[in-house]
Amino acid sequence: MAMTMVEKILADHAGRDEVSPGEIVTASLDLVLGNDITTPVAIEEFKKIGVEQVFDSAKIALVPDHFTPNKDINSAQQSKLLRDFAQEQQLENYFEIGEMGIEHCLLPEQGLVHPGEIIIGADSHTCTYGAFGALATGVGSTDMAAAMATGEAWFKVPETMKFVFNGELAPWVSGKDLILYLIGDIGVDGALYRALELGGEAVSNLSMAGRMTMSNMAIEAGAKCGLIAPDEKTREYLAGRSEVDYKEYLSDPAAEYYEVKEYQVEDIEPQVAYPHLPENTRGISEVEDIPIDQAVIGSCTNGRLEDLRVAAQILEGQKRAPGVRLLVFPGTQNIYQQAIDEGIIATLIEAGAAVSTPTCGPCLGGHMGVLAAGERAIATTNRNFVGRMGHPESEVYLSNPAVAAASALAGKIVSPEEVL
Repeated sequence: MAMTMVEKILADHAGRDEVSPGEIVTASLDLVLGNDITTPVAIEEFKKIGVEQVFDSAKIALVPDHFTPNKDINSAQQSKLLRDFAQEQQLENYFEIGEMGIEHCLLPEQGLVHPGEIIIGADSHTCTYGAFGALATGVGSTDMAAAMATGEAWFKVPETMKFVFNGELAPWVSGKDLILYLIGDIGVDGALYRALELGGEAVSNLSMAGRMTMSNMAIEAGAKCGLIAPDEKTREYLAGRSEVDYKEYLSDPAAEYYEVKEYQVEDIEPQVAYPHLPENTRGISEVEDIPIDQAVIGSCTNGRLEDLRVAAQILEGQKRAPGVRLLVFPGTQNIYQQAIDEGIIATLIEAGAAVSTPTCGPCLGGHMGVLAAGERAIATTNRNFVGRMGHPESEVYLSNPAVAAASALAGKIVSPEEVL
């Protein structure tokens, strides 16, 4: 029987020769992830199960990154629960402030993500790791608790939608624009509980950072996961980061898909998603005069080194517009350090940016960048729901780092070409 990537991964991890869409299977897990918001609930439920030890202390990763550095007493208590549990269980992959990062930037950097694995995380953007050809998906805290105890989780085998991006990218177009264009095409529920398979020449030419950006936002189309076939770039990224033996899975030529769509990327310009859904996309040439109060560059979607490089390229020698707050959040401490070494941070600060330690804070309106009523932000984050970054009467527009940086200079949403 011909199978897709996700079907092959599930079959192998369930000890089956084959699986079909719609089947319910129990599969072994390679990694279980939690953060400072979701893990405390999971710990509480784990203790109710009655087991003393997690299934494997090397296969659980805890990353306090959402309300950290702790913004108040409650968030400090949440982080202490993680810290105490990690010590009690002698977890190998607990990452403390000062040496950590935003979870979905950090785990790949640390060599904890590999092709062919099943990774679940109590965070919806766990789908980021599909960029490595892994089945990675978000779960609830109770599922995380059960997974920590048993090393297994149940799955309904998803149908797969295949998206092929042909051609070469135009200037200032990135993986962020490809995934925003896709979401704009099929809608935020267009892939509900289906797997996305992303491929084609344009995707193959993306860096691993660009691929992670695309897989990261699969959930914004309602997808269970967003997989990209592993290749030489994947192997090069992992070389030196990990010595784990992994298995690569590719879809069979005769595999059946729910739908196959092809795009010519020459027709795709930098995208902007209007409030209050990621599907409300327009090409930058269609954007009207929209003043902004804040520009945010970073997050698990676009906080990697190449994203900061692009922003610095736009901002170099220029100053943010009067009245615009420019906030930059590197994805990890290592990214932050590399950006310092390359002079990127100096360029950003000279342009008037406030550069923060890695945190998810502004993306979810948690802290460090919360919007007031009537304020408008452009952000390289992944969601722009009502109240996502603060007051319900604020607005968030999504874009790639180049557009966000250019907009910070212009004081309104513009193409990079308008400020260079």
